[in-house]
Amino acid sequence: MEIQINDQKLDVNLDNEKTIGEILSVLEKWLSHSGHILSGLCIDGFEITASEVEEAFSKEIDSVKHLNIKTTPIAEIAASSLVALLDDIKEYEVLNFKDKSEFFNNWKNSAAGKFIESEIHDLYQLCVNTFSHGETNSKDLYSITEERLREITEPEKEFNNIETVLNDICEKLIDLPLDIQTGKDIKAAKTIQLFTAVTEKIIRIFYQFDTQGYFLSEQKTKTREILVEQISDFTGILKELLEAYEKNDSVLVGDLAEYEASVKIKELYKAILQNCRREK
Repeated sequence: MEIQINDQKLDVNLDNEKTIGEILSVLEKWLSHSGHILSGLCIDGFEITASEVEEAFSKEIDSVKHLNIKTTPIAEIAASSLVALLDDIKEYEVLNFKDKSEFFNNWKNSAAGKFIESEIHDLYQLCVNTFSHGETNSKDLYSITEERLREITEPEKEFNNIETVLNDICEKLIDLPLDIQTGKDIKAAKTIQLFTAVTEKIIRIFYQFDTQGYFLSEQKTKTREILVEQISDFTGILKELLEAYEKNDSVLVGDLAEYEASVKIKELYKAILQNCRREK
């Protein structure tokens, strides 16, 4: 059986796979790492519809001569889902109270709703809060969605714009233990909240760089491994910082904030900035 992905022949050895479903299960893992998702299937020249998928998956490979798998970049689907969400928010804002109460049940079953639930969990929860419970203001949700869209469509520009905010929050981290000691709880909480938000944004954009082909190809695998290790180390430090903050341990907070967190996050930011460039 010849296997193609987007009309390009795939050189692959089939070992224990006996059915089309087993082959796709193996390939899906590889596709997810390459930033793509399965979006279509053609068996011996025939396009497989949604109602035919289950039957197609059970086909034994010995009965198939040609398998053509269609894929779509995850970033492309994510961007279109976020654009659709922006339109959905606008629609929601002009509804009356009764229609607003019914909006979420329809939205969650839409293509955009299902994708966001599956792939962008934190944003989905904000959508739930806005469309179902009303805990998140629709204007705030719109602004956050626009930001997430920029991270996908303009990751380099969005990443460069982090630097000023990052430097500012790292300076505030140094004052964090004093804020805790002097009872400036609101200021301390805002510092922790902003530092966490900046960290999450850096990691989100790193994921976009990773899946959209921004790593320099000559050292792609090695570079990715080093950066992933840096991210792992930093998230450990962040966890320690948050735990110390929750315990009001101002001494440990001070040490972690000044000598670990603020230093490591800048190192991580610079490492990503230096190594992630889309090749022309």
